[in-house]
Amino acid sequence: MRSYMIEELNPENIERIAKRLDDMELTGAIEGVWWLPLPEELLTPEQKEHADGCGPHSVALEMEASHIKMELLVRCRKVMRCSCIAYATPEQRSHLINWLDDLLKSLDISV
Repeated sequence: MRSYMIEELNPENIERIAKRLDDMELTGAIEGVWWLPLPEELLTPEQKEHADGCGPHSVALEMEASHIKMELLVRCRKVMRCSCIAYATPEQRSHLINWLDDLLKSLDISV
């Protein structure tokens, strides 16, 4: 699995990140996992075509005691298997990594 991971976070920072993600209503059904939706303009042509039946297209953010991991696999929230599920394109990957970096910066968490 391709992912972007930030390690060596202290429990206070993990709690602050979790609260911000909760406030942004990105929570999922599994504790410790949040879903970051991709903006429509960054979807691939196939993902756009499948948006109604499969979307929203999102990536998983997982948090544990000392790290946060963002999977770089764009998943469908409505179905488990589809050809529109794919690893993030370079543009999607750049957007996602910048988004997470900006989130940490907004919380004054240096990594």
